[in-house]
Parts: sequence; structure tokens; C-alpha cells
Amino acid sequence: MKKLLASIVPAAMALVIGAGSAFAAGYPINKPREIDWSFAGPFGTFDKGQLQRGLKVYVEACSACHSMNLVAFRTLEDLGYSEDQLKALAANYEVEDGPNGEGEMFTRTAVLSDHFPSPFPNQEAAAYANNGAAPPDFSLLAKARYVERGFPQFVFDIFTGYNESGPNYIYSLLTGYQEPPAGVEVPDGAHYNPYFIAGSALAMAQPIYDEQVAYDDGSPETVDQYAKDVSAFLMWAAEPHMEERKQTGFMVIIFLAIFASLLFLTKKSVFASKEH
Repeated sequence: MKKLLASIVPAAMALVIGAGSAFAAGYPINKPREIDWSFAGPFGTFDKGQLQRGLKVYVEACSACHSMNLVAFRTLEDLGYSEDQLKALAANYEVEDGPNGEGEMFTRTAVLSDHFPSPFPNQEAAAYANNGAAPPDFSLLAKARYVERGFPQFVFDIFTGYNESGPNYIYSLLTGYQEPPAGVEVPDGAHYNPYFIAGSALAMAQPIYDEQVAYDDGSPETVDQYAKDVSAFLMWAAEPHMEERKQTGFMVIIFLAIFASLLFLTKKSVFASKEH
């Protein structure tokens, strides 16, 4: 059993950092829990209050290990922040720039056009600081972590616009840490989680706990709420123009319906005149 787990866990750790091209068969042990997200369905929209809380969770609990190198500070204006608030947020980070007039790279305070910097200088340093498993970038994580729902759900998903698999998985993973059941051995440095998509254990320890992040709006300061908020925020980060896409898609469907009706009436009129 130990030899089996010893072969599974390293592969699982590699998949955490996005190095694997396919997830392990038979996992996760438990299917992700289905959450009632505000952005679900063809008419769903983001809850800006939830997105702001999710950003706060990311900044205070996740950014020490995970980068978001595709998300610029200025895009956070869509979450309801003012320019001054975003400048203050960006000022907490330093980014590498250059070269200067002497050909040297230098460090400066981040500005709105910069992206969230990585907490590590390179992948090797990230892996060295995290037991050999570099933490994945969070920019597209909510779209990259997809758990197949199987038949017949995936058929209905085509028509309902289902795209909540990633957030459901992230939420379930963050709230799914537990002691391994009897008979299951977990190697040192690994942590049992039946919602992990690539095995029964992963290298990342439980990252958030109750009362770890202080909310300003009176929302519950629990792991469950933190997980929902940061999952929603990561969905926005992965697809910030989702609401516009849904609106455009709806207008296109209306246009096609009207256009098809006009074509039908035109065809009927033309053939009616030929019959006479």
C-alpha cells in the first residue's frame, strides 16, 4: 500500500502545478459539490460584493504562494473599486522592470498597468519552497480545473450554459480537507482530500481557516464562505467578460430567431405566389 501511494502522490503533485496533460482515472473520489452560484445559467451575473471578498481572500491567504500573472490591477475596476483604491492595492507589490540606462533590471512599485506578480522569481524557486510542487498560477484555474459530470448531465450542460465545474471543484477542494479514513495511508508531506482531481492526497496543506480573513460587510468569516468567495473571484479572473458574452449570445439568439422567422415567411410568400 505504501509503495502504491508513493507512486500516486508524486504524480498528483505534478498535476497540481499543471505539469500533467491528463488527470488520473477514477478521481476525484467524491464528485465536487454543486453550489448555487450567482453567475450560473445563461442569465447569471457576478455578485460584485462576493468578488471583492474573494479578492481579499486571495490577497491575504493565497497570494503568498499563487501568482495571477494574467490579471492586471486596472481590470479590478470591474469589481467596483475606484482608481485610488486600486493604486493603493498595487502599491503593496513590487515588480521587476528594465533594463535601465545602464542595462540593469530593477525593482519598482507596481502601477495599475502591471499584473499581479509571482511571489517567486521562477518555477524552480517556487517548487523548492513548496516540497517540490510549484503552486499553480490562479489566472485561469477556474477554467482549467474541469471535472466531467458524465451522462446525461453533460448533454443538458450544452443547453443550460453550464460553466461552474471549475468553481465547484475549487470550493470542494478548499472545504474537503479531512482525516483519511481507516485503512488509507497518506505519506509524509501529503494531505488527504477526497475532492482532489488527481489522487487521494495532495502536497498543498489546508490553506484557509475560520476567522483568517476579516470581512468588512458582515459576511461569515468561515472556511465555507471564504471558499465560495475566492472560487467566484477566480471564475471572474478566468472569464472577466462572461456577462458581456452572455448578453451578446442572447442578442444573437434573438436575431437568429427573428431572421429565421422572416426567411420562413418570405419562403411561404414566394411559393404561395407561384402556386397561383
